[in-house]
Amino acid sequence: MAILGIDEVGRGPLAGPLVVGAVILPEEERGWYKELKDSKKLSAKKREKLNDVIMAEAAVGLGWVTNTELDEVGISEALKLATRRAVKAVQKFHAPFSQIVIDGKVNFLKGTPLEGHVSVMIKADDLIREVSAASIVAKVARDKYMMKLAEKYPEYGFEKHMGYGTAFHRKAIERLGVCPEHRLSFEPCKSLVGFTRDEISKKNTSKIGERGEEAVCKHLVQQGHEIIARNHKTYFYEIDIVSICENKIYFTEVKYRKNADFGGGLMAINTKKQKQMYYAAESFLKMKPEFKKLDPILAVADVAGEDFVVKDWFVLV
Repeated sequence: MAILGIDEVGRGPLAGPLVVGAVILPEEERGWYKELKDSKKLSAKKREKLNDVIMAEAAVGLGWVTNTELDEVGISEALKLATRRAVKAVQKFHAPFSQIVIDGKVNFLKGTPLEGHVSVMIKADDLIREVSAASIVAKVARDKYMMKLAEKYPEYGFEKHMGYGTAFHRKAIERLGVCPEHRLSFEPCKSLVGFTRDEISKKNTSKIGERGEEAVCKHLVQQGHEIIARNHKTYFYEIDIVSICENKIYFTEVKYRKNADFGGGLMAINTKKQKQMYYAAESFLKMKPEFKKLDPILAVADVAGEDFVVKDWFVLV
């Protein structure tokens, strides 16, 4: 009977998802089987060629865990989650198998009905062709994802290192900070951000900030906005107010100044602050996919004086 081969890609990078491949090859011998080996030992061109054949002729499942999920649950739980998602995906093909081989030392299906069918094997990705195939499809899928990220965040050079902690990547992080695809539970990203998730949850908004935000909320509601979130905290930044109006979703930064005669909200929004707001908004939409169809808009509210009067509210261009 056939073997279900399982392997992961993306355990160690500083950015991007973790991907697990699960493959059941046809029992009839194929000429390309002899070309299968650990994906790391194949050229990118060869991997892509084999990937196309595997996807066309085999039962394939991919299990994805995002960087955000990984930060939430940790790498060990993420590996379990991605493996189980991959197995669930491959089972939709109803391809028969009698044995499961997982590359490495850990049975990530322990505690499931399939636990007893699993064998774990170090270097299985180079010894068992089904596991080799799983490593190839997972690698190609993740690399394609990282190439798209390279277009979105060209400063980080994801197309060169696929999110791994190369010297180039680390220098880019030190220079630019993190983007929404970085793993903030991994160093050096964690140190650069400067706080943990637990510390975020314990952080309280000041009384002055609360009063200013409340004034802006009332102003926005009067303008036809629906407030959907307040003080939404992310690793990157805190979004003061998130609202919806006319098929647009607004991310508003509230700026308070005691003296209404000097300055304005825009003076506090420099290029770095705008970038933080952008990343925070993107992170919010990533966690709340139900709002992705709305056009995202960054905005600033200027609140002044002891009476917390909303002097201005404007979008950032």
